[in-house]
Amino acid sequence: MAGGYNEYLASDAQHDRLEVVLVSPRNPLNSGAAARAMANFGFSRLTVVAPYAPIWREARSAVGAPQLLREARETATLAEAVADCTLVLGTGSLTYRKPEQPVVKLPELASLVRRELERGGRIAVVFGPEKHGLTREDLAFCHVLVEIPTDTLQPSMNLGQAVAVCLYELSVRAFSELAVRAFTELTVQALAPQESAPETTEFPEQAIRPLISNAVSHPCAEKKAQGWGTESFGSQESESDRERATTEPAAPSGTLDLLVGLIEETMQAAGYSPRSMQAANRHDLRLLVRRLALSPHDARRFLGLFRRILWRLNKRVPRPHDVSPRSHP
Repeated sequence: MAGGYNEYLASDAQHDRLEVVLVSPRNPLNSGAAARAMANFGFSRLTVVAPYAPIWREARSAVGAPQLLREARETATLAEAVADCTLVLGTGSLTYRKPEQPVVKLPELASLVRRELERGGRIAVVFGPEKHGLTREDLAFCHVLVEIPTDTLQPSMNLGQAVAVCLYELSVRAFSELAVRAFTELTVQALAPQESAPETTEFPEQAIRPLISNAVSHPCAEKKAQGWGTESFGSQESESDRERATTEPAAPSGTLDLLVGLIEETMQAAGYSPRSMQAANRHDLRLLVRRLALSPHDARRFLGLFRRILWRLNKRVPRPHDVSPRSHP
């Protein structure tokens, strides 16, 4: 981790739980600029989905981050790129699209990200290609759409700039508060009087006061004091579900896609809709399961339920009340 003014930012372990995903970037220079922005803020996990140019790893614009670009993961699909992520954040503007998922403005994103990090989740921030951004199909894999506030006369941003702005916001609003909180706890423990020390030993409050003052004056602390970010995400939950949600990360995207495939197969076996509607049904199911914000436990229960239904539909075993009475001459 860098020294100086960055020494209190998030740890490498926290940075390791955030993935930057570039979908079909066209210009290798933009991929390099994105990698450079990641390095500026201490992030290193980059995935590139179906890039256009085969030489994107050699972009000269990745100043100070050539190794990050060389070690980036390449996948064929967005589903594969975010399979192990529990919170997938699509980015873009609302100028030319009608969102089908919750929209969160970038400055208001920190509380959602911080909550997922605190319960051990993994996060993906997804950026679309330069020409048109994320498609409707791409956004179906995202839990929320993150809107970057821009002027209506020029709503689009360069890919590298968009990555830099998003990572800066997350660093100062989400990751840095986690770091300040952890550092404060460690410092208090280190400066607290030991059991064997004389009773006259006083706690050196002056040593910790500046740090606590900085934590209180942090933008996130101020917003939290105003009640910002306390609204619930997703549908209404019971007390037990809410308690589990605060300690357990959400089901990963790969599990949700497995559930979507199973529900779709069950719908086909039941003759739910004509074949021409299958693509539309699949799209709607991807959105639906992400709006539910399922825990891993709930996702497993749904998988078991639909496997049983599918088995019954395929087995077609007559049940007693389904058997029609024999006709007698």
